[in-house]
Amino acid sequence: LVPAFPLHYLVWNNQFQELDRELQKKQHDMERLDPRGRTPLELSVCLGHLESTRVLLRHSADPTHSNTQGWTVLQEAVSTGDPELVQLILQYRDFRRATERLSGIPELLSKLRQARDFYVEMKWEFTSWVPLVSKVCPSDVYRVWKSGSCLRVDTTLLGFEHMTWLKGRRSYIFKGGGDGAMVMEVDHEKQVVYTEPLSLSPRDAPSLLAAMLPSQESTAQRLTSPIVSTHLNTRNIAFERNKSGIWGWRSEKTEVVSGYEAKVYSASNVELVTRSRTEHLSDQDKSRSKGSRTPLQSFLGIAEQHISSTGSQVSQCASPHNPTAITAEEYFDAEFNLNGRDIGRPIELTSKVQRFKATLWLSEVHPLSLAEQVTPIIDLMAISNAHFAKLRDFITLRLPPGFPVKIEIPLFHVLNARVTFSNLCGCDEPVSSVTVQSPQGATEAGKYLFRSKVSLTVTVPAI
Repeated sequence: LVPAFPLHYLVWNNQFQELDRELQKKQHDMERLDPRGRTPLELSVCLGHLESTRVLLRHSADPTHSNTQGWTVLQEAVSTGDPELVQLILQYRDFRRATERLSGIPELLSKLRQARDFYVEMKWEFTSWVPLVSKVCPSDVYRVWKSGSCLRVDTTLLGFEHMTWLKGRRSYIFKGGGDGAMVMEVDHEKQVVYTEPLSLSPRDAPSLLAAMLPSQESTAQRLTSPIVSTHLNTRNIAFERNKSGIWGWRSEKTEVVSGYEAKVYSASNVELVTRSRTEHLSDQDKSRSKGSRTPLQSFLGIAEQHISSTGSQVSQCASPHNPTAITAEEYFDAEFNLNGRDIGRPIELTSKVQRFKATLWLSEVHPLSLAEQVTPIIDLMAISNAHFAKLRDFITLRLPPGFPVKIEIPLFHVLNARVTFSNLCGCDEPVSSVTVQSPQGATEAGKYLFRSKVSLTVTVPAI
């Protein structure tokens, strides 16, 4: 059975020189899963084999892969407690993300180029039923200009990491077409512009990889913090029209959002799953992670760590901690029952599942196209913004008909994000870079935006 997985077998024995020679033949599927659901790279990381991991990464193994339990290669590396291994995976993961971003943006801009020009504002409001949390929740308006193959997005809210809101005035400008295609990030506070071409030549790859080397401080921070994974589970989601009225006069609910009549839907069976792993932490680190929680962390409940009696507990483990616990023959035999044993450290897992109802306001007369105009923008922003990534996961579901003029989805235990599309083409408030000429006047232009009698000019503002 073992020869059926030659790369995995070489990794199991950490025969990295033979592994390198085998990979040079370019005859193997680098992402093939073994009987336990692991790629060669994931197996190497879980076993703590630094040399084999380095060889696999040099041959373009995917460091962004997630296993069937939803854990990434980087998270498995952190669980080993090996700083050199974590630093290596983090470097190649960021390099992979950068190259994928560069390779994917031209296609997204090509989709936008074929769509009609527009300007729209996406208002993000973060809300909570907990009063103290509500007071520290920010809001932001993403201003989006699309003109031809050019796109600009302005924001003052950069993200949410390590329980902290990241703020700053930034503009992201994507210019498509020809050899001059590029992406620019403008930091208005520092008055600095970062420019990246939308193509990466082979000779530029080594310098980009070297630039992605993380600092020892950032590596140490990961190794002394819990591994936290939060995701929306929408497998059992169901949509239902909201009702309004009382007693026998109840009817399907509609509301006017940004000037458009919208049907109100509830999405039930939306599960917010938060999982935390702490097997890599010392007792001192565990105590510190509990004692250093902010009020926001306490309310969100994400920093609370303990070993769950119902969590995934591994009783025995293989190399490097106990190399005799599982043999190669046992591991690679799909019919062999490991009885809960696995490789790596015994997992200390806390899992929380909360069910929410998301709300959607869908307008069937809104002129914007979700698939052709809005989704490519969300895909672009989701590359580096976790909030947009969650929004993308939700809007790619099979929604009821209509454009989602407003969406409210859960982000954390007591924190919701409400996204509202407004001021389409400056119809609510004038925008100097957008000109709309219509027989009905500017206030009604949005309703007739893509009809022949409307003339629309969108100019992407200069920096």
